[in-house]
Amino acid sequence: MGLDAPDDAGVYRLSDDVALVQTVDFFTPIVDDPYAFGQIAAANALSDVYAMGGRPLSCLNIVGFPVNKLPAQVLADILRGGADKVREAGAVIIGGHSVDDAEPKYGLAVLGIVHPQRLLTKAGARPGDVLVLTKPIGVGAITTAIKRGLASDDEIEEVVDVMRRLNNVTDVLHRAGVRAATDITGFGLLGHAAEMARESRVALRISAGQVPVLPAAYKYAEQNVFPGGSRANRRFVEPWVTFSDAVPEPQRMILCDAVTSGGLLIACPPAELEQLLAGLRDAGTISQAVIGQVEKGPAGHITVEP
Repeated sequence: MGLDAPDDAGVYRLSDDVALVQTVDFFTPIVDDPYAFGQIAAANALSDVYAMGGRPLSCLNIVGFPVNKLPAQVLADILRGGADKVREAGAVIIGGHSVDDAEPKYGLAVLGIVHPQRLLTKAGARPGDVLVLTKPIGVGAITTAIKRGLASDDEIEEVVDVMRRLNNVTDVLHRAGVRAATDITGFGLLGHAAEMARESRVALRISAGQVPVLPAAYKYAEQNVFPGGSRANRRFVEPWVTFSDAVPEPQRMILCDAVTSGGLLIACPPAELEQLLAGLRDAGTISQAVIGQVEKGPAGHITVEP
C-alpha cells in the first residue's frame, strides 16, 4: 500500500505473514494543557496503524519547540503525555528528532505490523455492509471555541477525553470479519467516508440523526464556530454528497467538521454486526453507533438522511 491509494498508512510486505505499517502525523497545540496535547497527538498518530488493522510497535518523536520562548517543562510535559499514550498502546518510543521552531509542534512516526491477509483498507467496503462509528464528532467546532476562549471547563474536559482515546480495537474488527475501516480526522466524517466510497466503488447512505456528536458542538455550530478546515471540507464534499432537505445547515457542517484524533468508521458485514458491536462495547469505545450502510451506486456518492 503506497502512494497510489489514499489509505491511512503505508504498508510494506516483508513475508507471507508479516507486513510493516508506517505512518507519521504531527500538529500544533489544540488545547492549553501540554500533557493533554502530547496524549492527543500520540493517539492521533497511532490511530492510522489501527485503521489499517495493525498493531503499533515502535515510535519516533517529532518535535518543534521555541526553546527561548517557553519553559523546558512545557516540552517535558508534552513528551510525557506522548510517552504515556504510546505505553498504553503497548508500543515503545525509540528515539526522535527536534528542531527549534517558532511554534510548538508534536507528533510521532509510527511503525506497526499486520498480517497481509488481515489488512483493512478504504477499498474493502461491500454493498450491504453496515457503517459503524466509534467516537462522536464535532471536535473541530469545540477546539475552535477553546482557541476563542468560549469553551467551558466541562466542554474542554469532554473533548480532550474523546481525542486522547486510543482506537486499539483491531482484534475486535478482525474477529468480526471487517475488511474496511478508516479513522476520522482532518477531512471530517463525510470527507473520509467519501474516500472509502470512492476506493470501494460503492455509494453510502448515512443517517445524520444516528451520528454521535459532542453536545457542545451543536451550540457552536449554531454560532457558526468552525475551523477553516471544516469549511474547506464542506466545499470538497459538495459534489459527492446529496443532503436531504430535512438536514439543517448546522448539522451538515458538523458532518464536515475537521476532527483531531477521531474514531474509526467501520464497514461491517451485516451478519457480523452484533459481534462487532458487542466487541466494541467490551473494549470500552465511547460510541458503537450504527450510522448508515453501504449500497450499490455511483462510486463515492453519499446520501445524507435526517
